[in-house]
Amino acid sequence: MTAPVLPPRQIFWTRRRVKSLVVQAVFLGGLAWLFYFLFANTTANLQRQGIASGFGFLSQRAGFDVSLSFLPFTSDSSYGRAFWVAVVNALVLSALGIVLATVLGFGLGLARVSKNWLIARLATVYIEIFRNIPLLLQLFFWYFAILRQLPGPKESLVLADLVILNNRGLYMPRPQVDQSGWVIMVCFAAGLCMALVMTLRARQQRLKTGHGPKCWFWWPIGLFALPLTAYVLSGASLSFVIPELRGFNYRGGMLMLPEMLAALLGLGFYISAAIGEIVRSGIQGVDRGQVEAASALGLGRRDIMRLVVLPQAMRIIIPPLATQYLSLAKNTSLAAAIAFPEIISIVAGTTLTQTGQALEAITLAMLFYMSVSLSIAAVMNFLNYRVLRHGN
Repeated sequence: MTAPVLPPRQIFWTRRRVKSLVVQAVFLGGLAWLFYFLFANTTANLQRQGIASGFGFLSQRAGFDVSLSFLPFTSDSSYGRAFWVAVVNALVLSALGIVLATVLGFGLGLARVSKNWLIARLATVYIEIFRNIPLLLQLFFWYFAILRQLPGPKESLVLADLVILNNRGLYMPRPQVDQSGWVIMVCFAAGLCMALVMTLRARQQRLKTGHGPKCWFWWPIGLFALPLTAYVLSGASLSFVIPELRGFNYRGGMLMLPEMLAALLGLGFYISAAIGEIVRSGIQGVDRGQVEAASALGLGRRDIMRLVVLPQAMRIIIPPLATQYLSLAKNTSLAAAIAFPEIISIVAGTTLTQTGQALEAITLAMLFYMSVSLSIAAVMNFLNYRVLRHGN
């Protein structure tokens, strides 16, 4: 009986590995020294000029007002509160911009591959116009050339006595519920979760067996039927505050200031042009044989696009789409040029000017944009992983 042959023993401390570790240690040491040198030099310069360092200024009184705030804020609030106001403003603008750009972009991409000559050419003209004009110039166009040139409150553009547009902004009805309104919101959230769960279960069953139950009806049930039932049973009262002209301006309802509306239109139209080209390239990147095979099975053009082309095109669309979402979130900083109160305007502008603490203010702004970018990248990477894994 022969003894088993043992694999040769591997030597850990080889010359190549030691050399690699030494090089990495030297590089990390040099990098640490560089950061220490920059930090010490900056601290010494701040002390020599008598400028206080640290983030203690965030608890001090701000002393300025903000034109648009989704959080309660007055001039007596702190700089820290102003920072969070800027964060929420930037996040709301980014979220609305992503929704607008996605809807317009996918519509443009589908129009670009349409067999209708007029629709395809109009989509091409739109994309070529908005994609080739700088974003900052588009923001100026919407703000100064369009919105600021609208008539005053008494000559407003009115749609069905509900939506009012003038040079003061866009007025819309504001929903208002009583204390029982939280029941409706909880039911709406529960219905949304239920619809998502049933859709995911149906998709998993379809991937395993090749066919699955229909799940489209869960969406109207979860989003409409369940909240409506809760509204009737709970006896909650729902009303809408309609904007009304009182004196020289409209009162009541929701108001979207011209600065936010111009920023939203500029970002949405600019990024939608790029998304339209991404969607077009993704659709045209699907093998022609897939379309011919689906057509041979008797599927119509709409079903072919929905069931065959788009699921495969998403593998091509999602990676560059993530880049456009990142670009939109970071380009919200350009809205400071039209006085929209976001991170650059409030933190790197007013706060920096009043406190003189440039290092801390710029650091806060950089950390915010880095956090938002990493969060968007993580979500899109997860979505890309799901699409590549399941093919849908």
